[in-house]
Amino acid sequence: MKLPKQAKKVFSGIIFDTYHWEQELYDGTTTTFEMLKRANTLQIIATQGDKILIAKESQPMKENFYTLFGGRQEEHEQTLECAKRELLEESGMMSNDWQLFKSYEPYTKMEWSVHLYIARDCKKISEQHLDAGEKIDILKVNFDEFIDIVCSEQFWGKEIALDIFRMKEKNTLNEFKRTVFGK
Repeated sequence: MKLPKQAKKVFSGIIFDTYHWEQELYDGTTTTFEMLKRANTLQIIATQGDKILIAKESQPMKENFYTLFGGRQEEHEQTLECAKRELLEESGMMSNDWQLFKSYEPYTKMEWSVHLYIARDCKKISEQHLDAGEKIDILKVNFDEFIDIVCSEQFWGKEIALDIFRMKEKNTLNEFKRTVFGK
């Protein structure tokens, strides 16, 4: 959801900014509405041959978890540019075969998008360049293992997890597999 033009920033945080605006209600009265805004984030399903690369990550004050590579989009950075930067920083890999799979707007009270890219045939070109607050081990898993990890409680990334559950229910995981591997 996008912030209305009349919204005014009332707080600037490290990750979240808070906005207020006066909103007329159906009975003619007005009240103050509030909404958060944050930088968009990118996630990457990275492949190498018939394997999917997934991150096993540690961060302070958080249990170890599995996630896709990704991070926050910087100001004036395009989404694909950000995805390429994040993949390189977190895995030391690059790809010449990128596809935007889906964009999510997970919350109505927050201006924030999550863009999910697929990066096929990734190649290692450097060492990882991790933030001081993260440790990432790279796992290579087959498609079925990937699905099991995404559906586990240890996976961090509810948007793709919810889509996976829906694909399982609709019996469309094979279509998704073909999309992931470009076949």
